Amino acid sequence: MKITIGGRAGSGKSTVARLVAEKLGLKHYSMGDLWREMADERGVSILELNRLVEKDKDIDLETDRKQEELGKREDDFVIDSRLGFHFIPDSIKIFLDVGDDAGAERIFNATRGKVEEYSSVEATKQELKKREESELKRYKKLYGVDYTDKSHYDAYIDTTSKSINEVVDNIVEKVKSRYSDS
Repeated sequence: MKITIGGRAGSGKSTVARLVAEKLGLKHYSMGDLWREMADERGVSILELNRLVEKDKDIDLETDRKQEELGKREDDFVIDSRLGFHFIPDSIKIFLDVGDDAGAERIFNATRGKVEEYSSVEATKQELKKREESELKRYKKLYGVDYTDKSHYDAYIDTTSKSINEVVDNIVEKVKSRYSDS
């Protein structure tokens, strides 16, 4: 079983994907972690890395090729990735949404290292807006997709007022129900 968990910044993608993988006994991969490592290696923030990638599509193409290869090579895993639905089309596709304020507050309060440091919740909100605009523009240009379009997903969950455990349990239930029907 392949599960792709995409969503907006601060929606809980990485945490939820890791916990879903644990509950289902699957491997977990994180494109968010990979992007943070790449930003750190270059000594830039995530937003700055996104701006660099707007000018040099090779970074996107390389990371996206890795996702596609993973989907072809392995069968049992969970990956948090904004474009996982696109590169691993035979996966169960989950989208996690979050309100702008809640997402900004979650990221502001998270420990993500110097690549994602913000001075306030409001500053976080503004940077996330710019980052999402950059990503949407890049992905539309490169692949013709909008990762926020609900029609790409098997399940769409608003995490704004839900606990991590509620979201994880909801996904595990959906996955088990899908596999018990087949």
